Amino acid sequence: MDYSWIQILLVFIVTFVAAIDQFDFLESLYQPIVMGPVIGLILGDLQTGLIVGGTYQLMTIGNMPVGGAQPPNAVIGGIMATILAITLHLEPTAAVAVAIPFALLGQYTVTLLFTLMSPVMSVADDYAHKADPKGIVKINYMAMGILGLVFAVIVTLFFIGGASFGDKVVAAIPTWLMNGLSAAGGMMRYVGFAILLKVMVSKEMWGFYLTGFALACIVTANEALSGPALLILAFIGFGLAFWDYQIQSKMKTANAGAGSADDYGDEEDGI
Repeated sequence: MDYSWIQILLVFIVTFVAAIDQFDFLESLYQPIVMGPVIGLILGDLQTGLIVGGTYQLMTIGNMPVGGAQPPNAVIGGIMATILAITLHLEPTAAVAVAIPFALLGQYTVTLLFTLMSPVMSVADDYAHKADPKGIVKINYMAMGILGLVFAVIVTLFFIGGASFGDKVVAAIPTWLMNGLSAAGGMMRYVGFAILLKVMVSKEMWGFYLTGFALACIVTANEALSGPALLILAFIGFGLAFWDYQIQSKMKTANAGAGSADDYGDEEDGI
């Protein structure tokens, strides 16, 4: 499938902005659940973009950088997963699995850039000693521009060549291996949730987690409710969270109003 130069340019610009957003803008635009539909819209298949973006988001939901350690990059991985799914007509789960090498390439790129930028920090220190904020701003813009440019070039090159050699690569993959990649891509979303739960879950939250799981099973089992199931569960979750917030607020207010024993005297005062 051939694509126009406008589509190629838009993919380049979107990737450039997403790469910078990962560290310097809103830090939310680069998420696969956002980039998937955007790339899908550019390539003329919004539905596939939504599905792939949501699938990839579930996989990466628990990934987070710790210090200098970077997880597989969600910008290149999410965008390439959408491109592969649309241009090569892959199943969303298979496209997510096939895009993992691209995500790893993005991970190595970020690590390399951070390493190369380390000596520049001494230059930023000199600007700080001289009270020269413009110099620090220039360094920040330079780093942002390099990161965005590298990511955009990588994605665009693979996008342009995808229609030619991508079909050959996919055709060379045995059916059993492609089925395995699809299964692996399907499991990755649960791995992402498991990583997130390992970090966030606490004893106080297990009740809400199990309640939500049970409600999801009940709602999705009903055909009439399976369509708006996500919206229904979101309202239920918001209701429980708002109720818990009100209870916690009342308890804090009551504790603050009670004061301490010194404010009202104690038994030794005879009161």
